[in-house]
Parts: sequence; structure tokens; C-alpha cells
Amino acid sequence: MRLLVVEDDPLIAHSLTAALGPLGNNVETFALLSQARAALAHSHFDLILLDLGLPDGNGLALLAELRDRNDTTPVLILTARNGIDERVKGLDLGADDYLAKPFSLAELEARTRALLRRSQQRTDNRLIFGPLCFDPATGIATLHGQALALPRRELGLLESLLLHAGRIAPREILVDRLFGFGEVGPNALEVYVSRLRKRLADSGLRIRTLRGLGYRLEEEPV
Repeated sequence: MRLLVVEDDPLIAHSLTAALGPLGNNVETFALLSQARAALAHSHFDLILLDLGLPDGNGLALLAELRDRNDTTPVLILTARNGIDERVKGLDLGADDYLAKPFSLAELEARTRALLRRSQQRTDNRLIFGPLCFDPATGIATLHGQALALPRRELGLLESLLLHAGRIAPREILVDRLFGFGEVGPNALEVYVSRLRKRLADSGLRIRTLRGLGYRLEEEPV
């Protein structure tokens, strides 16, 4: 998943990245509303973690802008424990949940999973397709019950393909989720797809290339 963190406290921002990144997520962090606006204007995110007290304004302004243009990206508000009025206003503006500071990272992870699950209309944290399974709660992927030791980007690719299992996973979405705003070579995505294909060899599953469109995780034809 690709997550946008808008938080001006560097220690909190680092903690969020450290907690959510190893689970296969690509976490982009910004300290200013203006930076977050620019990021949202050019890219898709699966979840926004939004602080309210930012150096260049209130995070509620960004939330209102998102909902005014019918952007339904899930938003988790991060706010001071005594900021009851802002929490209420945030929920009224269309926030999906809030977390009061200081918070437990375990609770943050659980709320993040719940919001992503709800936005994708799933009832189970796990993503399962045939013999392949990924559990976002642990960041562990298994094939035929055996754990796959996957680096972060391969794990992110696997999760994205599982979310679109049987359907086309658009190339631009895969690139966004894996690389974010980082430098990306012309064949970077293909390199990770090739590595993942090798891991799925003889599993009964394949990653099919659809030129000009993207990739599809599907069962091997009998």
C-alpha cells in the first residue's frame, strides 16, 4: 500500500515510517500542507495519516478540500489528546477515524489495517489467491503454507497484485505503490515482476503482462 503521512514532528513521522514501512507499505512523509497538496495532485494514495496542527495551516483544510472534490481516500486524523472539538469537526468533514497523541504504534497499525480493509470492502486482513497468501498484520507472505522471504518492494508488489487478483493491476498504480516519488528507471518495475515470477514458478499461478496496461495475477491454464 502507498501511505501519505502529513506530520511536522520528525520523531513521530519517523516512528510511523518505521512501523508501517516494513509491512510492505510505501510511506511518503511531508511536514507541510503545501507539500501534501502537491503530492495528492500528482499521485494516488491508499490512506492518509493527517496531523492537524501544521506549520502552514490546519490539516482540516486539506481534509475539506479532499471531500469537496469527492476524493474518498481514507483519512486517519492524528491529533492532540485534548483536541476534542477538532476531532469532532474532522469526523463531520469526512475523516474515517482519529488517533489521539501520544498513541500506541500497535493501535496505529490496527486502525490502519481496519481502514484499508474497509475501503477495499474486505472482511479479512489476509489477501488470498489460490495457494498464495499475504497477511498485512504481520507482513508475511506464504505460498502453499511456506513463508516467502521477500524484500519490501517485492512484498509491496505482491500485495498490489493480490488486491487485483484475476484483474489487471495498472502499471501506474504499481509504480506509485512501489517507488513513490523516488527515482525510477524505465525497467525498474519489470525487474521486480521478474523476481516475483521466479518465486511463483511451479505454484500454479503466474503474472501475466498486458502490454500498455499492466499485470495480472492469475491461475496457470491447465
